Amino acid sequence: METSPAPDGHRPAERDPVQGRRPRGRGIYLLPNLFTSGGLFAGFFAIIAASQGRFEAACVAIFIAAILDGVDGRVARLTNTQSEFGVQYDSLADLVSFGMAPALVMYYWALSAYRLDGVTAGKIGWLAAFLYAACAALRLARFNSQVGQVDKRWFIGLASPAAAGLMASFVWTCHDLHLPGAGLRHYALGLTVAAALLMVSRIRYTSFKGSGQGPRGERVPFFAIVLAIAVLIALVLDPPRVLLAAAALYALSGPAQWLWRRRGARG
Repeated sequence: METSPAPDGHRPAERDPVQGRRPRGRGIYLLPNLFTSGGLFAGFFAIIAASQGRFEAACVAIFIAAILDGVDGRVARLTNTQSEFGVQYDSLADLVSFGMAPALVMYYWALSAYRLDGVTAGKIGWLAAFLYAACAALRLARFNSQVGQVDKRWFIGLASPAAAGLMASFVWTCHDLHLPGAGLRHYALGLTVAAALLMVSRIRYTSFKGSGQGPRGERVPFFAIVLAIAVLIALVLDPPRVLLAAAALYALSGPAQWLWRRRGARG
């Protein structure tokens, strides 16, 4: 028998037939979701800062979002607080921080200048920004659907945080060198389209993770620690250029390894 609606128009909450009281709502884990919320806030701040012409602050916010995105998953694993809610919330936050934010930062800095070339050309800028955001959404959806089915040592396609880092470091470096975005709009267009297509490609990228099998799954070579220290020192000296170099090398590493494997197969 259907339950009659309550006076306020809502159906009354169902009661547990055994205990005779309303079931308690399922809670969420606070700590990892706080880091995810911080990343979402940083991505949203990047959009606002870019719309105000504060491009350096916007780029820094995207990198802060990337750091928080790397922390929340590890915190969840260390504290054994993984949940399906956290996975979905993390993906939605990533879409804002690494999809919408980089696309709009690049649009406000350079791609919007295409309107100076005419009405038709002006559409190229926002269409390229939309392409990047759409490819980031597709990349995240594909990652979620393939979790547990692919080798953890590899990403299929350029990861969205890496693509966002490439976009943000390019804008940050050019802005730091006082190079106008309008004059570099063609380069910005090429970079945006390339980053978008790399995200949805089938090219493999190393994830810098172990296989996840056994106690040594998360270990890395000793040389990796030395390299990480060298990168940290370089970051202190010149953050935008070092980040741009690192992001560009990583983005190119996938196609380079793909060409090397094809060459080896032919040989």
